[in-house]
Amino acid sequence: MCGRYAASRRPEDLVGAFEVEKWEPEETLAPDWNVAPTKEVYAVLERPLKDADSPRPVRQLRRLKWGLVPSWSKTPEGAARMINARAETVAEKPSFKRAFSARRCILPADGYYEWVTGSGERDLEVEGKKKRPRKQPYFVTPADGSVFAMAGLYEFWRDRTLPDDHPSAWWVTCSVITTEAETGPLGVSPAEGPRSLADIHPRMPLMLTPDRWDAWLDPRRTDVEELRGLLAAPPEGLMRAYPVATAVSNVRNNGPELLKELEGPEVGTLF
Repeated sequence: MCGRYAASRRPEDLVGAFEVEKWEPEETLAPDWNVAPTKEVYAVLERPLKDADSPRPVRQLRRLKWGLVPSWSKTPEGAARMINARAETVAEKPSFKRAFSARRCILPADGYYEWVTGSGERDLEVEGKKKRPRKQPYFVTPADGSVFAMAGLYEFWRDRTLPDDHPSAWWVTCSVITTEAETGPLGVSPAEGPRSLADIHPRMPLMLTPDRWDAWLDPRRTDVEELRGLLAAPPEGLMRAYPVATAVSNVRNNGPELLKELEGPEVGTLF
């Protein structure tokens, strides 16, 4: 799954990396090293510009809220549960299938966090000596330092309790698509710890390599079978993973120190 990630890159860098045509500087977000569900995040998407003479889709950098609210939903209360969409079922699930057909986006990140329970902590849990074992967080990021382009979906939801001209009348929300974690060796492995992403967690965000960006973002591509081909896993060995401080487990903590690589896990022996 993807329940927390880091997004600290400047919007100017994202505009260049993704060849964005339209971005409003007033929509700038502060760097966020501990992005949690329901926060606002950057998304790259393609849509025709409002009131434009041409219907041509324009690549834009927009601010969306993480936690998808389907357009048909009566309330936004389930948004926090809609942070992920499984690649295997995204084309069929009522909450995601419309967005998969026409409203796909890329959610840029530095990487994502995942937690592993230490063997000693697991033993204590089994023995009944600990109900909530500590977990060691890992940060997973492209080995070459490039932007981590997570496949995403976005949706519009109208709050019918507000008048049309209210600034919060429309919600634009998003979800990260996840897939089975890679079982092959990491591009860079820690000195001690996981040898593959599957060792950390059975799921991972679906990373889109640059050769898929144009096809994924193009809203004119609506054939479901063709789109399924874009959900294939990227080549293995592109990622690295390393242990980080348990401070990231508290959503109130936020800063570049959360990405600092530890020499070894804080939470006992893991593997």
